[in-house]
Amino acid sequence: MAELHQSQQLGKRQPMSQQIVKATTAVTAGGSFLVLSGLTLTATVILLTIATPLLVLFSPVIVPAVITVSLLLMGFLASGGFGVAGITVMSWIYGYATGRHPPGADQLDQARMKLACKAREMKDKG
Repeated sequence: MAELHQSQQLGKRQPMSQQIVKATTAVTAGGSFLVLSGLTLTATVILLTIATPLLVLFSPVIVPAVITVSLLLMGFLASGGFGVAGITVMSWIYGYATGRHPPGADQLDQARMKLACKAREMKDKG
């Protein structure tokens, strides 16, 4: 019984190179979303510092104030959304790399198998 359990565990282990590729992909995808989140947040803060004096100068006009507040709100929401997306991607890929089988992992594995099969076919044709 212990041997069966041990052989099942060995069958689930992935090669080190595949784990390194998964980790690199996780860092790249999640990191790019986090960088995009930081850039959006920075742009929003810069826009806020530029828009505040303009808002004071044109305070009698309500329309620019509404537009400015709307743009700032959209900037902060976009920044937060990109941050959440980056963390979610990193979390999903970490779960996939550690073998926790997150949602969609079957589709990813199936696509990887199809791609490998087609690559083998093309190699054999060549």
